[in-house]
Parts: sequence; structure tokens; C-alpha cells
Amino acid sequence: MPKAALSREIVVRAAYDVAAKVGFDRFTVADVARHLGVSVPNIYKHASGLDGLRRSIAIAATRELTSAATHAAVGKSGSEAFLAMAAAYRTFAIEHSGIYPATQVVPAADDSEHLQVAESAVAMLAAVLRGYGLSDDRQIDAVRTVRSLLHGYVALEIAGGFEMPQDVDESFRYAVRLLDKGLSASSQKRRRAG
Repeated sequence: MPKAALSREIVVRAAYDVAAKVGFDRFTVADVARHLGVSVPNIYKHASGLDGLRRSIAIAATRELTSAATHAAVGKSGSEAFLAMAAAYRTFAIEHSGIYPATQVVPAADDSEHLQVAESAVAMLAAVLRGYGLSDDRQIDAVRTVRSLLHGYVALEIAGGFEMPQDVDESFRYAVRLLDKGLSASSQKRRRAG
């Protein structure tokens, strides 16, 4: 049976699938070629090597994570939106642990497509946090804090860093509720001062 013609989209999708199975930091161009049943040079005809494949996966994974988090927060505001977004973020990271690290790749300064996708992810988070009524100068602090908590938690969880007997789901809920209370208190303090 003849093989289907390769395209950039097919190669990138195959790389995504392979990375999802073996890990974003562990897949190789040879793995992608093997997955597609072609030789390595055929992959290079459609992708600019491993770095190009990693960039494409980073863009796709970041889009998917942003979409999942956005969908969870739609129609909600304040604490409800934040808690839903945080749960969706964690679910995505756990269910897509092989490609989740790609969402943390920092775009090159001259990569407009990747920059736009990364900026959309931050904009989604900022929109959720606007429900707390934070001052403009605290908005960036809040975005950085939330990103640090969510990424740190799921990275440790994926790596098996929570071996104690307490329920990991409950610990996550505790962490995000604690942050929610801090964000709410900061917002209330601002309203009282204003």
C-alpha cells in the first residue's frame, strides 16, 4: 500500500503525538520518522529539524492549554472563574503531561507567531484576574504569582513529587483557594483605600 504524501501539518502532528507519548524533551526526529514509517531526510523536507518541531509543538500545546482554560472560565467571574481556570489548567497538564512542558517554552524575540500565542495565554489569565479588581500595577504581579503556583504544582505532580498520603486533589484545591483568598483580600483592601 503506498504511503500518504507527507506535509508539514502531518509531520508536526506526528511529532506532537510522539512527544505526547515519550515526552517533549525526549522525542527525536528519528522517532517522528519511525512513527510515520519514513526516513529521517523526509522529515527534514517538511520541518526545520528538531528545533522547528519543538517550536510547532510549543505553539500548538499553548493554544490548546489557553483554549481549555478559557473555555472553563467563560461565563464566570472573580473566584468562580479563577478556580475553574486553575482546575482546567491542571487537568490539561496532567492529561497531556508529555507535551505540557512545551507550554513553558519562551518564544524567540523574532518569532511573531509564537509570541502572539504566548501573549494570548497571558491575556487570558489577566482577563480572569481582572475579576478581582486589582490595580494595574498589581495585575502583572498576580499573573506571575498564578503562573508560578499552577506551573510549580503541576510540574511537581507530574514528576511524582507528592508522595505523602494526603490527597493531591485536595492539596491543589487548598492551594488555589488560598491564592483566591489572597487575591480577594488584595482587591478588598484596594476598594477600602480608594
